[in-house]
Amino acid sequence: MSSSADADGGAVTQQELAHRVADLATARGETVAVAESLTSGKIAAALGAAPEAATWLRGGVVAYHPEVKRTVLNMPDVPVVSRPAAEALARNVRTLLGADIAVAVTGVGGPDPSDGEPAGTVWFGTASEAGVTACSAHFDGEPDEVLDQTVRFALTCLLDRIS
Repeated sequence: MSSSADADGGAVTQQELAHRVADLATARGETVAVAESLTSGKIAAALGAAPEAATWLRGGVVAYHPEVKRTVLNMPDVPVVSRPAAEALARNVRTLLGADIAVAVTGVGGPDPSDGEPAGTVWFGTASEAGVTACSAHFDGEPDEVLDQTVRFALTCLLDRIS
């Protein structure tokens, strides 16, 4: 999957995307929450470094282990890397942290497959008062490249949801 890009074709950085989320969330008076698995807090860190984060970022939950996903974020007994998992994580972190909008990621960073899913498979969930959506993507590269692409895609999902 290609990375997010500007009109000139240049890759957009995590910092630029997080700043766009900050601008939109601030302008609309909306709050944001994050549930992360494979990214281990990288999305929340990018958002927390953006301007005025204290006014719009409610927080994040790193639920790396399946048991944590189930006990803290009430994920049902479904495959961890799946649409229902991503939807539940987004819906439940939004409720838990009292946010207007939430994004969740769950997937296989690599280098090896996990639970029958190839490395680079990631599910993204978003939740707001309007409902819950999910989509999947496959990213190529080394684990650190997969994580970077995952963070950028999640931030893009947030931008789409806030807009």
